[in-house]
Amino acid sequence: MVFWGDTHISKKAHNMSLTFWIIGILSVVILLSGTTAVDTEEIGFEMCVTLREHTKSLRHLKLTAIPPNLPKKTEYLDVSYNNIARIEDGQLINLTNLCFLKATHCNLKFISPDAFINNKIKVLNVSYNLLKVIPNMNLNTFRIIDLSSNNYFSYALPDSFSKFNNLEILALGSQNATSLKLKDFSFLKDIHLKQIILGEGIQLQEYEPGSLAQLKYLKELTLNASFCRNFDIFEQILVDLNQTQTQKLSLLKLVPDDCNAVVDPFIALKTLHGLRNLTITQTWINSTFMFKLIQNVWHSPVEDLTFINIVYNEDTPYGFQFPDQNTTLQIKSITFDGIKHYQYRYPIINMSMNHVTELSYLKFSGTGMNILPCNLMSAIPSLQTLDLSDNLLDESGFWWPFCKPTMIFPSLRHLSLSHNRFIDLAIISQQSSQIKLLESLDLSFNSIRLTGPCSWSPNLTELSLSHNNLGNDIFEHLSPYFKRIDLSKTGITSISQAILSKLPHLTHFILSSNSIQVIPLDLRAPLLHALFTDQNSIAYISEGVLDGLPKLETLVAGKNPFSCTCDSFWFVTAMNKSLLLDWPLDYTCSTPPSYADQSLVNLHFGHLSCRPILQASTALSVLTIIIAVFAITFYACDGVWYTKMLWFWIRAKRRAHKGKDRLLKCSFNYHAFISYSQHDSDWVDTQLVPTLEGAGLSLCIHERDFEPGQWIVDNIINCVEASYKSIFVLSQNFVQSEWCNYELFFAQHRAISVDQDSVVFILLEPIPPDSLPRKFLKLRTLLMQQTYLEWPKDERKKHLFWKSLRSMLQTGDKGITLKNVATNIMDTCSLLANQG
Repeated sequence: MVFWGDTHISKKAHNMSLTFWIIGILSVVILLSGTTAVDTEEIGFEMCVTLREHTKSLRHLKLTAIPPNLPKKTEYLDVSYNNIARIEDGQLINLTNLCFLKATHCNLKFISPDAFINNKIKVLNVSYNLLKVIPNMNLNTFRIIDLSSNNYFSYALPDSFSKFNNLEILALGSQNATSLKLKDFSFLKDIHLKQIILGEGIQLQEYEPGSLAQLKYLKELTLNASFCRNFDIFEQILVDLNQTQTQKLSLLKLVPDDCNAVVDPFIALKTLHGLRNLTITQTWINSTFMFKLIQNVWHSPVEDLTFINIVYNEDTPYGFQFPDQNTTLQIKSITFDGIKHYQYRYPIINMSMNHVTELSYLKFSGTGMNILPCNLMSAIPSLQTLDLSDNLLDESGFWWPFCKPTMIFPSLRHLSLSHNRFIDLAIISQQSSQIKLLESLDLSFNSIRLTGPCSWSPNLTELSLSHNNLGNDIFEHLSPYFKRIDLSKTGITSISQAILSKLPHLTHFILSSNSIQVIPLDLRAPLLHALFTDQNSIAYISEGVLDGLPKLETLVAGKNPFSCTCDSFWFVTAMNKSLLLDWPLDYTCSTPPSYADQSLVNLHFGHLSCRPILQASTALSVLTIIIAVFAITFYACDGVWYTKMLWFWIRAKRRAHKGKDRLLKCSFNYHAFISYSQHDSDWVDTQLVPTLEGAGLSLCIHERDFEPGQWIVDNIINCVEASYKSIFVLSQNFVQSEWCNYELFFAQHRAISVDQDSVVFILLEPIPPDSLPRKFLKLRTLLMQQTYLEWPKDERKKHLFWKSLRSMLQTGDKGITLKNVATNIMDTCSLLANQG
């Protein structure tokens, strides 16, 4: 455990002391591993990957070569932790969309110059391999290249690097490379390189002046090299950086353990007129080095000083003693992130803060602090941001009795107490109210509990309680003055308008990593600018959910179990995607199973299938068209007439059904029913009737045999069914007669359905079958297939005509023959006689 307190404070000089205390026995401290300061994984994903389904990980598969037939849409390929010794031509030829290739820990020894000629690679990470030379690669799309942790003996770059006009970040490092020559980086002199990470943590033995000065566009240098007895090399490097545009310098493993240098290694810092950020990382440093560093930083233009994962050791009896200075310190930000030491007494850093007038940001993180050195903090009147995250503080350690409330943080506006041991939200709200100007408070990653009502300061507008198990009850303990609230991973299961109505000034609401299942449609937050609901249990976002959020500019809703059904139709097709910071990378389907892990951006919904109103309107339109077409066709094809006939036929069928039990007892009353047009009555009365009746045949003629008072259609049906044959006298007059058409309809049905011999046609004049109306389609066929009698004009032929007609109507035994015929047509009963 590390204790921070005040050991010496001078009232006149406002001298301030930082005290480190370790309880327990610490032996040799092992620092965090890692060499390069660039996170190619995170930067590469952001730069390259559009859809997660376009990523391919083949790690730990014992591969000996990059496999063929990989998906052509692959944007990110990771083949790390295999045994791929070579990357040859053609292995990646089909991956035309490949943007990020990661092949670390592969025992890689060779990369062909044309290996990437058909690709568009922007990020290449081949660190931690066995490359003996920096490979020559014919590709000009590179933006990040990581060649660190290999086995080459020289930093000499091949001429292909002169064509890398888009290169922004270059990482180089080898345990075998101990020198840097002027010619090594000559091909980069015209490249607008932003950052170079150089070294592998070993001592640089030789440096040719001007080597880094060639990189005139360089903005940031991360130097991963140790110096002790050769600080003249380090000084020359700083001199060369002054000829570049370098603003940020990061020094990794700068000083080896127990290094005692007589010279001042940091004296050249004062000459770096463009330097603004200085970071000391993963190194051992004693109080002597610290004094020399601060002394030179004090007189330099550095504004941001950062120490990350350092081991501090005092090599003087009185610790760090820094005298008063005559100049004002330009430092605006100081960061201590991870400080360890292994001595048994309080290490003391004693310096005057009279001239620290610009310091606005101070961070002590990962130091083991359990008691706040409040007097030290209050003596910095310009301090606006204090970060005490990742320590051992709790309520009693932060607000301890020796802290005078009137002196606490006179200008502080932002306070981070993340990753500590705070518990009681009620006490925190009450005590933090003493910090009069406090605007934001970070209490994430603690063990906060809700023990009572909270009393927040009206000035506090931003609160983070993420990663505390609070549940929905937390909404009862928030201030109506809050504008920004972070409640990610706090066990919240739902949100409602009732909650938002208590937060009228809310502009940013972070609810990530909870168990929220739905975003209500009635949410009303007129000032809300950003809403985070990612990593919840939301299956879909309904249309209209944003209607009550008129000023919403940012919506993050990825990594939810989206249902790729019509429920998500609006969100996929009509939602304003410019609001979504994480679209489309983090939006994938969860259900149905056939769509699992598919990106929402690739879904193609049928607009008709997911729009009920559109479905109804389309169906109505189609139905209207069908009805209109049917009506036109119905009218054009005499549908009205056919409808009437259908009704007549139904009546006839019903009559036949009722009389089927009398079928075998029936007989016909007439040999023939005569159907003719009134205009042809002269021929019928003078020729047809006298001749046939004179031969003993019984004829049914409508003028004399229709039953008076009965419906005409019934009379027609009765006569057709009571006659053995139906004779139709065909002429142009017959075709035009409506009643003749009715008579022909019933006889036609009998002829077609039952017995074609029951119909006899007499043609008074030629009538081509094609001239018959469309109503008689079957009759047309019948005329073309069946023989008919044609009334001859020649008197010699009339005798044969009458003979043929009589033979068609006469029978040997009328009763028996006609009864057999009736039995043959019992299925339709269309020839039942009316015995009434």
